[in-house]
Amino acid sequence: MPPDRPPIKARLASCLLSPGESVVAALGLGGAILMMTAIAASGWWTLHTNQESRRDARQLELRTVAELLAENARSALGSGELSNLRTLITAVAARHEIEHLSLALGDPAASQPDRLVIADANPKPGTRYAPLPDAWPSGLDPEQLTVLTRAGDTVQLDAPVPVPGKGVAALSLRDSRAFPLLGQWEVVAGIGAIGVAGMAALLAGYRAARSRFRALGAIRDALAALAAGEKEHAALSVCPDFGKEAREWNRLLEEVSTLRSRLAIDRAAGGSSAGTNRRQGGDLNSLCDGLWQGLVLVDDQLQIRYANGAAAVFLRAKRDDVQGKHLPSLVTDPATLEAVRAVATGQTRSRTVVESEVGDPENGRTVLRFSVRPVRKDDSATAILVIEDVTQQRLADEARQAFVATATHELRTPLTNVRLYVDTLLEDPQQDPRARADAMNVISTEVRRLERMVGDMLSVAQIEAGQIKLHRGEISLQPIFDELGHDFAKQAADKDITLKFDLPPKWPQVDGDRDKVVMALHNLVGNAVKYTPAGGQVLVRVSADAQTLTIDVADNGIGIKPDEQPMVFEKFYRAKDRRIAGVAGTGLGLSIAREVVRLHGGDITVQSEIDKGSTFTMTLPAKAA
Repeated sequence: MPPDRPPIKARLASCLLSPGESVVAALGLGGAILMMTAIAASGWWTLHTNQESRRDARQLELRTVAELLAENARSALGSGELSNLRTLITAVAARHEIEHLSLALGDPAASQPDRLVIADANPKPGTRYAPLPDAWPSGLDPEQLTVLTRAGDTVQLDAPVPVPGKGVAALSLRDSRAFPLLGQWEVVAGIGAIGVAGMAALLAGYRAARSRFRALGAIRDALAALAAGEKEHAALSVCPDFGKEAREWNRLLEEVSTLRSRLAIDRAAGGSSAGTNRRQGGDLNSLCDGLWQGLVLVDDQLQIRYANGAAAVFLRAKRDDVQGKHLPSLVTDPATLEAVRAVATGQTRSRTVVESEVGDPENGRTVLRFSVRPVRKDDSATAILVIEDVTQQRLADEARQAFVATATHELRTPLTNVRLYVDTLLEDPQQDPRARADAMNVISTEVRRLERMVGDMLSVAQIEAGQIKLHRGEISLQPIFDELGHDFAKQAADKDITLKFDLPPKWPQVDGDRDKVVMALHNLVGNAVKYTPAGGQVLVRVSADAQTLTIDVADNGIGIKPDEQPMVFEKFYRAKDRRIAGVAGTGLGLSIAREVVRLHGGDITVQSEIDKGSTFTMTLPAKAA
């Protein structure tokens, strides 16, 4: 029985195409067809557009000739010089190659016997012109030049020639010049040259792609042979002259062949191989136990086949007790169990991710991420479950979202005030100077508030990145506290709060960054004024010794609960007291203030009693005056 021969289509392709060329042959053929189509379409459009342009130019030329002849005919008819007029019409028709050009009396739409021809560029033999009557009627509008007909290449124009005191004559012009689509050989030759150049460029690109991709084509043919059952190394290898890809493919085939030989030797060795497998299994277990993610293998009955040490910790069970247990006894989240069941039973083959919370609110919640994907071995359904602790990520996301919402609200309030007062100033530029001054003060206050908020955000970013720097210098303390009194005087007065300063007669020398110290003091005094009810009191007391400058900011406001006092210095944290729910704030001020003071070598502490007030104490290193 003769061996099977490849189909005729495959034999024809092998004769016409070199090895590896089949990958780019279809691409090159498609590109050639596409380019030829594009060139043909653009050539037709160019010729068509040129044809229409020539027609439009011819029509414009005929219009111009008709208008000029109408002007000359009016003068000639008025003076009775018809001989010169007839000569002019004949010359114009010959020069501009006009098929029919005549001047007649009467409506051009009337029949020939009702019209009196005065001049004709192409008169019939024996034609004799009749003398002009004293007056004549006409159906033409003396103020209009009308294109009566344009059918294909034929253009008919009738121009009115009004003669004062006599009537309106009609100048008739007809032209049937043809404008063939291929009439201009220069355009046709240019399009042909562009087509030839494009095809040459395509051929050059195809040859370059053919040389670059023939290795990929040969590898594709080898993979097709491998899928068909071919196993011989010699039949699957490709010519190394095809390039780097071909040589790498041949090297990969050699490695596969070597691995197959080693596998055959290991199988023949028997016991030695089993010992090696046991050692490898022990190494794999040690490797899995070293992972910080939990790793669990579950069968289609949701029975745990394997669990590493991290998985036992996440599932809150002992390592020896986890293996062999039913997964629902350790995981109670329905969504997680459903995802594991769907993967383990083969209902889904895609990776599934589920997050769930474990624990109780009193002891702190824990957010675990369960990633489930299928594993097939010995035709039994198995799911691999990877467990990760993403609690910190979720807390960070929640804090970030809360900060964005708070910051948006905080920024909107001063911006709204600025916009309203600016609109007021613009609507009434001549208003009372005092009102203008009040509006400008509000705008200045809100802008400074915005500046502090943006500065707080930048400071947090610098602190977290470890990039905050101090520009040290000797700080003059007296002007700083004068500025504090001026800055918060109006805010305190608006709330009917008594703001007092107990300052020393002599100031110590402090070395540090003035702007950052001012920022810390602004946060302390601003919080005291903000959280003190109307009618309360805020006292800023400054004292110093040989080494330390101490600043106490005391108020008789709402106070802070004992369990919340250590947390008020954390970023984005705000006390849970319902009385401050409507007070704006970002939860950044105290955190920034303490970090800045600690960079100077000092600290900020708090003492507070609920409903009695709070005292924030800020200390800075100082030298005696």
